[in-house]
Amino acid sequence: MATGRKGSTSKAGGVRFPDDDEPPGSPTRRDDRSEVSSLLAVREKDGSFLVKAGFLKSHHTYEVVFTLPEVPALGRELSTAPSSSPSRRTPNLRVQRIGATLEGGVKVTCEYRTHQEGVTQEDLTLVTKGRKDHSLKIRVQAKVIDPHHGTPMLQEGVRCLGPLLRRGSERKRT
Repeated sequence: MATGRKGSTSKAGGVRFPDDDEPPGSPTRRDDRSEVSSLLAVREKDGSFLVKAGFLKSHHTYEVVFTLPEVPALGRELSTAPSSSPSRRTPNLRVQRIGATLEGGVKVTCEYRTHQEGVTQEDLTLVTKGRKDHSLKIRVQAKVIDPHHGTPMLQEGVRCLGPLLRRGSERKRT
C-alpha cells in the first residue's frame, strides 16, 4: 500500500531535541563537557533571578549549585546580605561558596534544608563587597514532597546530602 505512512520516514512533525539546535548557555541546552553541573538562574521581569530546584524530599539537606549570567552592575567581589527576617534564626538556605565562571557569570553553591511539604521559596540577596547599593535578589523554589512517598529524580546541580536529624544528634556525611 503506497498511501500508508511509515512512522520513521515522515518529514512533517518530526521530533526535535532542544540540545541539537539551542545555543550554548540556553536554559534547554545541556552541555555534557562541563565538569560541574549547575542549574541556570532565569531573570525575572523585576530584575531578580529565579532558580527552580525541582522536586526534593522533606526533612533532607541538599546542595544546590546554580549559575547566574554576567551582571555588570554587581562587580566581582560578592557576598550575601544578612537575612532581613527577624523571625528566622537559622535560614533554610545558606550560601556556601560564590565564585566566578569562565563565561563571566557567577556560580553559587548553597545548602538547602527542607522542612515542610509543598511549594517552598527561599530568598537570598547578593551584594558587592563595599557597595551595599548594588544588590541582586535570588529566589530558590522547590516542590517538597513527603519523605515516605518515593525518591525524586534530582536535577543536575542538586545533590542530596542526607536526611535532617533531630536536635541533639549530628549529621553524618558518607
